[in-house]
Amino acid sequence: MTTDESALPLELDRSAVARLGRQAVDFLADWVAELDSAPASDYGQADRPAAELLRPPADGPGDFGALLETFRQAAGQGVNTAGPGYLAYFPAGGLVTAALAELLAQAANRFTGVAQMSPALVAMEHGVLTWFCDRFGLPAGAGGLVTTGGSPATLSALLAARHGRPGDGTLYVTEHTHYCVAKAARIAGLPPERIRVVPATADLRMDVAAAARMIAGDRAAGLHPFLLVATAGTTSSGTVDLLPELGELARREGLWFHVDAAYGGGFQLTERGRTRLAGIEAADSIVLDPHKSLFLPYGTGLLLVRDPAVLHAAHAADGRYLQDLRALDGLPDYGHLGVELTREFRGLRLWLPLHLHGVGAFERELDEKLDLAGHVHRRLAQDPRFEVPWRPDLTVVLFRLRGTDERNRRLLADVNDTRRVYLSSTTVDGRFFLRLCVLSFRTHADRVEEALGIIGTAA
Repeated sequence: MTTDESALPLELDRSAVARLGRQAVDFLADWVAELDSAPASDYGQADRPAAELLRPPADGPGDFGALLETFRQAAGQGVNTAGPGYLAYFPAGGLVTAALAELLAQAANRFTGVAQMSPALVAMEHGVLTWFCDRFGLPAGAGGLVTTGGSPATLSALLAARHGRPGDGTLYVTEHTHYCVAKAARIAGLPPERIRVVPATADLRMDVAAAARMIAGDRAAGLHPFLLVATAGTTSSGTVDLLPELGELARREGLWFHVDAAYGGGFQLTERGRTRLAGIEAADSIVLDPHKSLFLPYGTGLLLVRDPAVLHAAHAADGRYLQDLRALDGLPDYGHLGVELTREFRGLRLWLPLHLHGVGAFERELDEKLDLAGHVHRRLAQDPRFEVPWRPDLTVVLFRLRGTDERNRRLLADVNDTRRVYLSSTTVDGRFFLRLCVLSFRTHADRVEEALGIIGTAA
Protein backbone atom coordinates (compact mmCIF):
# COMPACT_ATOMS: atom_id res chain seq x y z
CA MET A 1 0.00 0.00 0.00
CA THR A 2 1.30 3.41 -0.89
CA THR A 3 2.04 5.92 1.87
CA ASP A 4 1.61 8.90 -0.45
CA GLU A 5 -1.39 10.65 1.17
CA SER A 6 -1.80 12.96 -1.79
CA ALA A 7 -3.00 9.95 -3.78
CA LEU A 8 -5.52 9.01 -1.05
CA PRO A 9 -5.98 5.35 -1.97
CA LEU A 10 -9.21 3.55 -1.14
CA GLU A 11 -7.37 1.37 1.35
CA LEU A 12 -6.42 3.89 4.04
CA ASP A 13 -3.71 3.26 6.58
CA ARG A 14 -4.30 3.79 10.28
CA SER A 15 -2.99 7.36 10.36
CA ALA A 16 -5.23 8.41 7.46
CA VAL A 17 -8.29 6.85 9.11
CA ALA A 18 -7.47 8.66 12.36
CA ARG A 19 -6.86 11.97 10.61
CA LEU A 20 -10.08 11.91 8.60
CA GLY A 21 -12.01 10.61 11.59
CA ARG A 22 -10.82 13.45 13.82
CA GLN A 23 -11.80 16.00 11.19
CA ALA A 24 -15.25 14.45 10.82
CA VAL A 25 -15.90 14.23 14.56
CA ASP A 26 -14.67 17.79 15.15
CA PHE A 27 -16.98 18.95 12.37
CA LEU A 28 -19.87 17.01 13.92
CA ALA A 29 -19.24 18.43 17.40
CA ASP A 30 -19.23 22.00 16.08
CA TRP A 31 -22.35 21.40 14.01
CA VAL A 32 -24.31 19.97 16.95
CA ALA A 33 -23.21 22.85 19.18
CA GLU A 34 -24.65 25.33 16.66
CA LEU A 35 -28.07 23.64 16.32
CA ASP A 36 -29.72 25.76 19.00
CA SER A 37 -28.95 29.02 17.21
CA ALA A 38 -29.29 27.73 13.65
CA PRO A 39 -32.40 28.74 11.65
CA ALA A 40 -35.29 26.30 11.81
CA SER A 41 -35.57 26.70 8.05
CA ASP A 42 -33.55 28.43 5.37
CA TYR A 43 -34.57 28.45 1.72
CA GLY A 44 -32.32 31.28 0.64
CA GLN A 45 -30.51 29.30 -2.07
CA ALA A 46 -33.03 26.53 -2.67
CA ASP A 47 -34.15 27.83 -6.07
CA ARG A 48 -30.63 27.88 -7.56
CA PRO A 49 -28.20 25.24 -6.25
CA ALA A 50 -24.60 26.38 -6.14
CA ALA A 51 -22.37 25.10 -8.93
CA GLU A 52 -20.21 23.39 -6.31
CA LEU A 53 -23.07 21.05 -5.47
CA LEU A 54 -23.55 19.98 -9.07
CA ARG A 55 -19.98 19.58 -10.28
CA PRO A 56 -18.84 16.04 -11.16
CA PRO A 57 -16.06 14.38 -9.17
CA ALA A 58 -12.50 14.96 -10.38
CA ASP A 59 -10.00 12.26 -11.33
CA GLY A 60 -7.66 13.29 -8.52
CA PRO A 61 -8.26 13.47 -4.75
CA GLY A 62 -10.09 16.39 -3.15
CA ASP A 63 -9.57 18.24 0.10
CA PHE A 64 -11.62 16.69 2.94
CA GLY A 65 -11.97 19.97 4.82
CA ALA A 66 -13.31 21.74 1.73
CA LEU A 67 -15.72 18.90 1.04
CA LEU A 68 -16.99 19.05 4.63
CA GLU A 69 -17.59 22.77 4.22
CA THR A 70 -19.61 22.11 1.06
CA PHE A 71 -21.71 19.63 3.03
CA ARG A 72 -22.15 22.11 5.89
CA GLN A 73 -23.53 24.74 3.54
CA ALA A 74 -25.81 22.25 1.81
CA ALA A 75 -27.14 20.87 5.10
CA GLY A 76 -27.93 24.41 6.22
CA GLN A 77 -30.52 24.81 3.46
CA GLY A 78 -34.11 23.63 3.74
CA VAL A 79 -35.74 22.59 7.01
CA ASN A 80 -33.45 21.93 9.97
CA THR A 81 -35.05 18.71 11.18
CA ALA A 82 -32.28 18.14 13.73
CA GLY A 83 -32.79 21.43 15.58
CA PRO A 84 -35.04 22.37 18.53
CA GLY A 85 -37.25 24.68 16.44
CA TYR A 86 -38.51 21.93 14.16
CA LEU A 87 -42.11 21.40 15.31
CA ALA A 88 -43.59 20.12 12.04
CA TYR A 89 -44.46 16.60 10.89
CA PHE A 90 -42.70 14.19 13.31
CA PRO A 91 -39.45 15.64 14.68
CA ALA A 92 -36.87 13.40 16.30
CA GLY A 93 -33.52 15.16 16.15
CA GLY A 94 -31.25 12.26 15.23
CA LEU A 95 -29.20 10.97 18.16
CA VAL A 96 -25.47 11.48 17.68
CA THR A 97 -24.82 8.17 19.46
CA ALA A 98 -26.97 6.38 16.87
CA ALA A 99 -24.97 8.10 14.12
CA LEU A 100 -21.75 6.88 15.73
CA ALA A 101 -23.24 3.39 15.89
CA GLU A 102 -23.98 3.62 12.19
CA LEU A 103 -20.38 4.65 11.49
CA LEU A 104 -19.15 1.52 13.26
CA ALA A 105 -21.72 -0.74 11.62
CA GLN A 106 -21.03 0.56 8.13
CA ALA A 107 -17.27 0.26 8.62
CA ALA A 108 -17.70 -3.37 9.69
CA ASN A 109 -19.96 -3.78 6.63
CA ARG A 110 -21.41 -7.14 7.66
CA PHE A 111 -24.15 -8.95 5.76
CA THR A 112 -27.08 -9.78 8.06
CA GLY A 113 -29.62 -11.22 5.64
CA VAL A 114 -28.62 -14.73 6.75
CA ALA A 115 -27.63 -15.25 10.38
CA GLN A 116 -24.74 -17.62 9.67
CA MET A 117 -22.84 -14.79 7.96
CA SER A 118 -22.83 -12.65 11.15
CA PRO A 119 -24.33 -14.68 13.99
CA ALA A 120 -23.22 -12.47 16.88
CA LEU A 121 -24.37 -9.24 15.22
CA VAL A 122 -27.70 -10.83 14.29
CA ALA A 123 -28.01 -11.92 17.93
CA MET A 124 -27.56 -8.31 19.07
CA GLU A 125 -30.26 -7.12 16.68
CA HIS A 126 -32.55 -10.03 17.60
CA GLY A 127 -32.14 -9.20 21.29
CA VAL A 128 -33.33 -5.63 20.73
CA LEU A 129 -36.32 -6.84 18.70
CA THR A 130 -37.26 -9.37 21.37
CA TRP A 131 -37.11 -6.62 23.98
CA PHE A 132 -39.44 -4.44 21.90
CA CYS A 133 -41.88 -7.33 21.48
CA ASP A 134 -41.92 -7.79 25.25
CA ARG A 135 -42.49 -4.06 25.84
CA PHE A 136 -45.54 -4.19 23.56
CA GLY A 137 -46.95 -7.23 25.35
CA LEU A 138 -46.53 -9.67 22.49
CA PRO A 139 -46.18 -13.31 23.50
CA ALA A 140 -42.98 -15.32 23.77
CA GLY A 141 -41.77 -16.29 20.33
CA ALA A 142 -42.80 -13.01 18.72
CA GLY A 143 -40.22 -11.35 16.50
CA GLY A 144 -39.71 -9.12 13.51
CA LEU A 145 -37.05 -7.11 11.77
CA VAL A 146 -35.48 -3.67 11.52
CA THR A 147 -36.42 -1.92 8.27
CA THR A 148 -35.65 1.43 6.68
CA GLY A 149 -39.00 2.81 7.85
CA GLY A 150 -42.72 2.28 8.22
CA SER A 151 -43.47 1.87 4.51
CA PRO A 152 -41.47 -1.34 3.89
CA ALA A 153 -42.53 -2.62 7.31
CA THR A 154 -46.17 -2.07 6.38
CA LEU A 155 -45.70 -3.85 3.06
CA SER A 156 -44.26 -6.89 4.81
CA ALA A 157 -47.07 -6.87 7.37
CA LEU A 158 -49.69 -6.72 4.61
CA LEU A 159 -48.04 -9.60 2.74
CA ALA A 160 -48.03 -11.68 5.92
CA ALA A 161 -51.68 -10.84 6.60
CA ARG A 162 -52.64 -11.82 3.06
CA HIS A 163 -50.58 -15.01 2.95
CA GLY A 164 -52.72 -18.11 2.59
CA ARG A 165 -55.98 -16.19 2.31
CA PRO A 166 -58.25 -16.58 -0.72
CA GLY A 167 -58.63 -14.12 -3.58
CA ASP A 168 -58.53 -10.35 -3.46
CA GLY A 169 -59.38 -9.75 0.16
CA THR A 170 -60.63 -6.48 1.60
CA LEU A 171 -58.80 -4.39 4.16
CA TYR A 172 -60.15 -1.65 6.41
CA VAL A 173 -58.68 1.80 7.11
CA THR A 174 -59.97 5.32 7.76
CA GLU A 175 -59.28 8.59 5.97
CA HIS A 176 -56.69 9.28 8.67
CA THR A 177 -54.70 6.05 8.05
CA HIS A 178 -51.25 6.70 6.62
CA TYR A 179 -51.17 6.34 2.85
CA CYS A 180 -48.37 3.75 3.10
CA VAL A 181 -51.11 1.16 3.69
CA ALA A 182 -52.81 1.94 0.37
CA LYS A 183 -49.39 2.03 -1.30
CA ALA A 184 -48.52 -1.40 0.13
CA ALA A 185 -51.85 -2.78 -1.06
CA ARG A 186 -51.19 -1.44 -4.56
CA ILE A 187 -47.68 -2.96 -4.64
CA ALA A 188 -49.17 -6.27 -3.45
CA GLY A 189 -51.59 -6.22 -6.37
CA LEU A 190 -54.83 -5.44 -4.57
CA PRO A 191 -57.27 -3.34 -6.59
CA PRO A 192 -58.22 0.05 -5.08
CA GLU A 193 -61.82 -1.01 -4.42
CA ARG A 194 -60.56 -3.61 -1.93
CA ILE A 195 -59.39 -0.80 0.36
CA ARG A 196 -62.46 0.01 2.45
CA VAL A 197 -62.49 3.42 4.15
CA VAL A 198 -64.33 3.19 7.46
CA PRO A 199 -65.93 6.43 8.72
CA ALA A 200 -64.25 8.23 11.59
CA THR A 201 -65.99 9.57 14.66
CA ALA A 202 -66.08 13.25 15.60
CA ASP A 203 -62.88 12.72 17.65
CA LEU A 204 -61.08 11.40 14.53
CA ARG A 205 -61.00 7.71 15.52
CA MET A 206 -62.14 4.71 13.49
CA ASP A 207 -65.84 4.08 14.10
CA VAL A 208 -65.83 0.53 15.47
CA ALA A 209 -69.53 -0.08 14.86
CA ALA A 210 -69.23 1.17 11.29
CA ALA A 211 -66.24 -1.12 10.72
CA ALA A 212 -68.24 -4.10 11.98
CA ARG A 213 -71.11 -3.28 9.62
CA MET A 214 -68.79 -2.91 6.64
CA ILE A 215 -67.06 -6.22 7.35
CA ALA A 216 -70.41 -7.99 7.66
CA GLY A 217 -71.66 -6.36 4.47
CA ASP A 218 -68.57 -7.39 2.53
CA ARG A 219 -68.87 -10.98 3.71
CA ALA A 220 -72.50 -11.04 2.64
CA ALA A 221 -71.43 -9.78 -0.78
CA GLY A 222 -69.01 -12.69 -1.17
CA LEU A 223 -65.83 -10.73 -0.42
CA HIS A 224 -63.01 -11.85 1.87
CA PRO A 225 -62.14 -9.41 4.67
CA PHE A 226 -58.62 -10.12 5.89
CA LEU A 227 -56.99 -7.05 7.45
CA LEU A 228 -58.08 -4.39 9.94
CA VAL A 229 -55.64 -1.46 10.32
CA ALA A 230 -55.72 0.66 13.46
CA THR A 231 -53.48 3.65 14.08
CA ALA A 232 -51.67 4.53 17.30
CA GLY A 233 -50.93 8.16 16.50
CA THR A 234 -52.32 9.35 13.17
CA THR A 235 -50.20 11.51 10.91
CA SER A 236 -52.49 14.54 10.91
CA SER A 237 -53.61 14.73 14.53
CA GLY A 238 -51.65 12.12 16.49
CA THR A 239 -54.93 10.42 17.45
CA VAL A 240 -54.94 6.87 18.81
CA ASP A 241 -57.73 4.61 17.59
CA LEU A 242 -59.78 2.51 20.02
CA LEU A 243 -57.31 -0.35 20.06
CA PRO A 244 -59.07 -2.70 22.54
CA GLU A 245 -62.38 -2.54 20.67
CA LEU A 246 -60.77 -2.89 17.24
CA GLY A 247 -58.61 -5.77 18.42
CA GLU A 248 -61.68 -7.58 19.69
CA LEU A 249 -63.49 -6.93 16.40
CA ALA A 250 -60.56 -8.35 14.42
CA ARG A 251 -60.39 -11.43 16.66
CA ARG A 252 -64.13 -12.02 16.41
CA GLU A 253 -64.11 -11.72 12.63
CA GLY A 254 -60.89 -13.65 12.04
CA LEU A 255 -59.03 -10.67 10.58
CA TRP A 256 -55.34 -9.87 10.90
CA PHE A 257 -55.07 -6.95 13.32
CA HIS A 258 -52.36 -4.50 12.30
CA VAL A 259 -51.46 -1.43 14.36
CA ASP A 260 -49.61 1.43 12.71
CA ALA A 261 -47.67 2.83 15.67
CA ALA A 262 -45.01 4.46 13.49
CA TYR A 263 -45.37 7.71 15.44
CA GLY A 264 -46.95 6.66 18.71
CA GLY A 265 -45.13 3.41 19.39
CA GLY A 266 -42.16 4.97 21.14
CA PHE A 267 -44.46 6.26 23.89
CA GLN A 268 -44.96 2.64 24.94
CA LEU A 269 -41.83 3.20 27.02
CA THR A 270 -43.75 5.63 29.27
CA GLU A 271 -46.55 4.94 31.74
CA ARG A 272 -48.90 7.42 30.05
CA GLY A 273 -48.05 6.00 26.66
CA ARG A 274 -48.85 2.45 27.75
CA THR A 275 -52.20 3.65 29.03
CA ARG A 276 -53.03 5.40 25.77
CA LEU A 277 -51.85 2.47 23.66
CA ALA A 278 -53.69 -0.15 25.73
CA GLY A 279 -54.92 -2.92 23.46
CA ILE A 280 -51.90 -2.89 21.19
CA GLU A 281 -50.82 -6.19 22.73
CA ALA A 282 -53.59 -7.89 20.72
CA ALA A 283 -51.98 -6.92 17.42
CA ASP A 284 -50.77 -9.48 14.93
CA SER A 285 -48.30 -6.92 13.62
CA ILE A 286 -47.03 -3.54 14.81
CA VAL A 287 -45.07 -0.95 12.86
CA LEU A 288 -42.89 1.43 14.85
CA ASP A 289 -40.54 4.12 13.53
CA PRO A 290 -37.73 4.74 16.04
CA HIS A 291 -36.72 7.64 13.78
CA LYS A 292 -39.85 9.35 15.09
CA SER A 293 -40.57 8.85 18.77
CA LEU A 294 -37.25 7.29 19.75
CA PHE A 295 -35.14 10.11 18.26
CA LEU A 296 -33.03 7.95 15.94
CA PRO A 297 -31.78 8.99 12.49
CA TYR A 298 -34.13 8.72 9.54
CA GLY A 299 -34.18 5.29 7.93
CA THR A 300 -34.95 3.29 11.10
CA GLY A 301 -38.21 1.34 11.24
CA LEU A 302 -39.42 -1.77 13.06
CA LEU A 303 -41.90 -4.48 12.21
CA LEU A 304 -42.99 -6.64 15.13
CA VAL A 305 -45.14 -9.71 14.53
CA ARG A 306 -46.94 -12.11 16.83
CA ASP A 307 -45.99 -15.13 14.70
CA PRO A 308 -42.73 -14.81 12.73
CA ALA A 309 -43.51 -18.09 10.95
CA VAL A 310 -46.26 -16.34 8.97
CA LEU A 311 -43.85 -13.54 8.05
CA HIS A 312 -41.34 -16.14 6.92
CA ALA A 313 -43.90 -18.02 4.84
CA ALA A 314 -44.89 -14.82 3.04
CA HIS A 315 -41.31 -13.81 2.16
CA ALA A 316 -38.99 -16.81 2.05
CA ALA A 317 -37.55 -18.05 -1.26
CA ASP A 318 -34.92 -20.57 -2.25
CA GLY A 319 -31.64 -19.23 -3.64
CA ARG A 320 -29.30 -22.01 -4.77
CA TYR A 321 -26.24 -19.82 -4.53
CA LEU A 322 -26.92 -19.61 -0.75
CA GLN A 323 -26.93 -23.39 -0.36
CA ASP A 324 -23.73 -23.29 1.69
CA LEU A 325 -25.49 -21.33 4.43
CA ARG A 326 -27.67 -23.01 7.00
CA ALA A 327 -30.26 -21.73 9.45
CA LEU A 328 -29.07 -21.29 13.04
CA ASP A 329 -31.19 -22.33 16.00
CA GLY A 330 -32.62 -19.35 17.84
CA LEU A 331 -31.56 -16.74 15.30
CA PRO A 332 -33.68 -15.38 12.42
CA ASP A 333 -32.60 -15.07 8.81
CA TYR A 334 -33.82 -11.52 8.16
CA GLY A 335 -33.59 -12.01 4.42
CA HIS A 336 -36.53 -14.43 4.73
CA LEU A 337 -38.66 -12.08 6.84
CA GLY A 338 -38.80 -8.98 4.62
CA VAL A 339 -38.31 -7.69 1.11
CA GLU A 340 -34.52 -7.27 1.45
CA LEU A 341 -32.01 -10.06 1.14
CA THR A 342 -28.87 -7.92 1.18
CA ARG A 343 -29.06 -5.80 4.29
CA GLU A 344 -26.51 -4.09 6.52
CA PHE A 345 -26.21 -4.52 10.29
CA ARG A 346 -29.06 -2.16 11.05
CA GLY A 347 -29.50 -3.11 14.70
CA LEU A 348 -26.51 -1.26 16.16
CA ARG A 349 -28.17 2.15 15.78
CA LEU A 350 -30.80 0.81 18.24
CA TRP A 351 -28.63 -1.40 20.41
CA LEU A 352 -25.91 1.14 21.20
CA PRO A 353 -28.10 4.12 22.26
CA LEU A 354 -30.43 1.94 24.35
CA HIS A 355 -27.53 0.29 26.18
CA LEU A 356 -25.43 3.45 26.43
CA HIS A 357 -28.08 5.95 27.60
CA GLY A 358 -30.39 3.47 29.31
CA VAL A 359 -34.12 3.10 28.68
CA GLY A 360 -34.89 5.62 31.43
CA ALA A 361 -33.31 8.44 29.42
CA PHE A 362 -35.75 7.83 26.56
CA GLU A 363 -38.67 7.59 28.96
CA ARG A 364 -37.81 10.93 30.59
CA GLU A 365 -37.53 12.68 27.21
CA LEU A 366 -40.87 11.30 26.02
CA ASP A 367 -42.60 12.27 29.26
CA GLU A 368 -41.27 15.80 28.82
CA LYS A 369 -42.71 15.97 25.29
CA LEU A 370 -46.12 14.82 26.54
CA ASP A 371 -46.01 17.56 29.19
CA LEU A 372 -44.98 20.22 26.66
CA ALA A 373 -47.73 19.26 24.22
CA GLY A 374 -50.27 19.48 27.01
CA HIS A 375 -48.94 22.93 27.88
CA VAL A 376 -49.26 24.10 24.27
CA HIS A 377 -52.83 22.82 24.10
CA ARG A 378 -53.84 24.58 27.32
CA ARG A 379 -52.27 27.89 26.30
CA LEU A 380 -53.85 27.95 22.86
CA ALA A 381 -57.23 26.75 24.14
CA GLN A 382 -57.28 29.64 26.62
CA ASP A 383 -56.77 32.21 23.84
CA PRO A 384 -60.16 33.23 22.39
CA ARG A 385 -58.58 33.95 19.00
CA PHE A 386 -57.98 30.24 18.38
CA GLU A 387 -60.02 27.12 17.78
CA VAL A 388 -58.41 24.05 19.40
CA PRO A 389 -61.01 21.30 18.85
CA TRP A 390 -59.12 18.20 19.96
CA ARG A 391 -57.14 17.43 23.08
CA PRO A 392 -53.88 15.74 22.02
CA ASP A 393 -53.58 12.02 22.65
CA LEU A 394 -49.81 12.30 22.36
CA THR A 395 -47.76 15.33 21.24
CA VAL A 396 -49.55 16.72 18.17
CA VAL A 397 -51.64 19.88 18.69
CA LEU A 398 -54.00 21.12 15.96
CA PHE A 399 -55.24 24.72 16.07
CA ARG A 400 -56.47 27.52 13.83
CA LEU A 401 -57.41 31.16 14.04
CA ARG A 402 -61.12 31.81 14.00
CA GLY A 403 -61.80 32.94 10.46
CA THR A 404 -60.89 31.87 6.96
CA ASP A 405 -58.44 29.25 5.76
CA GLU A 406 -56.52 31.99 3.98
CA ARG A 407 -56.00 33.81 7.25
CA ASN A 408 -54.55 30.62 8.73
CA ARG A 409 -52.28 30.07 5.75
CA ARG A 410 -50.90 33.54 6.29
CA LEU A 411 -50.41 32.79 9.98
CA LEU A 412 -48.42 29.64 9.15
CA ALA A 413 -46.25 31.55 6.67
CA ASP A 414 -45.63 34.36 9.16
CA VAL A 415 -44.64 31.93 11.92
CA ASN A 416 -42.26 29.99 9.67
CA ASP A 417 -40.79 33.19 8.22
CA THR A 418 -39.28 33.94 11.65
CA ARG A 419 -36.99 30.96 11.06
CA ARG A 420 -36.94 30.28 14.81
CA VAL A 421 -39.62 27.59 14.60
CA TYR A 422 -41.12 25.59 11.78
CA LEU A 423 -44.72 24.32 11.87
CA SER A 424 -46.75 22.32 9.35
CA SER A 425 -50.41 22.16 8.47
CA THR A 426 -53.12 19.61 7.72
CA THR A 427 -56.72 19.53 6.55
CA VAL A 428 -59.45 17.98 8.68
CA ASP A 429 -63.07 17.90 7.52
CA GLY A 430 -62.14 20.28 4.72
CA ARG A 431 -60.70 22.91 7.08
CA PHE A 432 -57.10 24.13 7.25
CA PHE A 433 -55.34 23.61 10.61
CA LEU A 434 -51.89 24.53 11.81
CA ARG A 435 -50.09 21.56 13.27
CA LEU A 436 -47.48 21.72 16.07
CA CYS A 437 -45.71 18.54 17.13
CA VAL A 438 -43.31 18.51 20.09
CA LEU A 439 -41.08 15.48 19.73
CA SER A 440 -37.37 16.26 19.26
CA PHE A 441 -35.16 15.47 22.24
CA ARG A 442 -33.54 18.87 21.62
CA THR A 443 -36.84 20.75 22.07
CA HIS A 444 -37.50 21.95 25.61
CA ALA A 445 -39.72 24.43 27.43
CA ASP A 446 -37.74 27.50 26.33
CA ARG A 447 -38.29 26.84 22.62
CA VAL A 448 -41.93 25.89 23.16
CA GLU A 449 -42.54 29.18 25.01
CA GLU A 450 -40.80 31.02 22.19
CA ALA A 451 -43.03 29.24 19.66
CA LEU A 452 -46.17 30.24 21.58
CA GLY A 453 -44.96 33.84 21.66
CA ILE A 454 -44.28 33.84 17.92
CA ILE A 455 -47.72 32.36 17.21
CA GLY A 456 -49.40 34.92 19.43
CA THR A 457 -47.57 37.85 17.85
CA ALA A 458 -48.20 36.62 14.32
CA ALA A 459 -51.89 36.14 15.10
